Amino acid sequence: MTTFEIRPETAADIPALNALSAMAFGPGRFARSAYRVREGLAPVSELSLTGWQNGQIKGGVRFTAIRVGERAGGLLLGPLVVDPTVAGKGCGKALLLEGVARARDAGFAFVLLVGDMPYYGRFGFKPAAPGTIHLPGPVDPARLLVLELEDGALDGVSGQVSAYAN
Repeated sequence: MTTFEIRPETAADIPALNALSAMAFGPGRFARSAYRVREGLAPVSELSLTGWQNGQIKGGVRFTAIRVGERAGGLLLGPLVVDPTVAGKGCGKALLLEGVARARDAGFAFVLLVGDMPYYGRFGFKPAAPGTIHLPGPVDPARLLVLELEDGALDGVSGQVSAYAN
């Protein structure tokens, strides 16, 4: 793995992160369900991280505070974005692992994301129980993944995902 320096996100990083997101996810990203949950709400600042290599920003990860139904204490992961020039070299993995560790330390109970099981499964993410968690708009149920940071955090939990200010 290449060495990346992980730093907290700053306001000066936002244009570079937005450019990486536009490159990775395209203009249609704002219509996606996960973006609609995050719309108009700042991510959890202490969990917004950037990855740097040789003085250049190469990636970033953000988490937004969410509730599922009445169950608060969750996070929506995303976007996790990496510069294509370092894809496959460990930047995304390093950002994800550091973000999840900080989320656990901060007392969050679970993390939700819309993503690919082959990638996120190796970090402990599992498909959400069918029909229990609902995002605004359509989501492929096989891509709705959860990671419990506390054992049993999602036992019996169901409902609409909504973001809230943390």
